[in-house]
Amino acid sequence: MADVRDHLEGGTMTHLPDNGPSESLTGLTPEAAKELHGLFVVNTISFTLIAIVAHGLVWFWRPWLGA
Repeated sequence: MADVRDHLEGGTMTHLPDNGPSESLTGLTPEAAKELHGLFVVNTISFTLIAIVAHGLVWFWRPWLGA
């Protein structure tokens, strides 16, 4: 138990990799992170638009909610 106390009092987290202040936890560079985020946003918007169109088509074919 003394080893745990010594470790906690030292304020170091030896179980985490020492990436330094300039690196992210994911290992991505800022440019790669921006590219990944852009793809994520485009795919999310595309999926949402396709879902809206699909729901609209189904609504015209067979309305629900008391219509």
